[in-house]
Amino acid sequence: MCGRSSLHDAPVSVLESFGLPPIVRGFRPRYNIAPSQEQLTISLTATGFVEARHRRWGLVPPWAADESIGHRMVNARAETLTQKPSFRAPLRKQRCLIVADGYYEWRKEGGRKIPVFFHLSGHRPFTIAGLWERWRRGPQPLDTCVIITTAARGRAAEVHDRMPVIFPPEVAKRWIARESRAAEVMAMLSPYEDDDLELYDVAPAVNNPAYDMPDCISRT
Repeated sequence: MCGRSSLHDAPVSVLESFGLPPIVRGFRPRYNIAPSQEQLTISLTATGFVEARHRRWGLVPPWAADESIGHRMVNARAETLTQKPSFRAPLRKQRCLIVADGYYEWRKEGGRKIPVFFHLSGHRPFTIAGLWERWRRGPQPLDTCVIITTAARGRAAEVHDRMPVIFPPEVAKRWIARESRAAEVMAMLSPYEDDDLELYDVAPAVNNPAYDMPDCISRT
């Protein structure tokens, strides 16, 4: 799974690769993004233009009676996307990218859980496979998203058996493209294989979802 993420620097290289302005309005450094908080996402508008916008992490399907279901829809398993009613429709039409520069997992060590920070070399930004939905039953429309996970491999598997689907740049564009067919889309949901994924232990302060300071990503 993926329970926390970070985006502490403006992801200029990712935004510019999609022809987007290098700065997103309202951007602020985030070191400990937790479920129910906002993720920066990239997706297509109804008219086919690429846009960057914030969406709340925790997917709320349009048929949900209330938004609390989003607390249980933070991650979606790649292997069962087509079997889940909540994910089938957005998989066809509402794929998005979650922009991050790191994520956290917890390694079991005796009776403790040690937080581990994952990032690409140089702490450069990357994109994660996601889906988005719009819920209209509240006072205002609510845009939400979910992170897609797959089986972990390599060093990541030593910490947890799941990991987010991290896209190489050339795959990220195909993920949100309208012309991508179902079989092609599903084939993209594979573990990250490059050897530039790095990890290290961090302090337990990150366990508190309200704590969002630079030392969240400091090596212990």
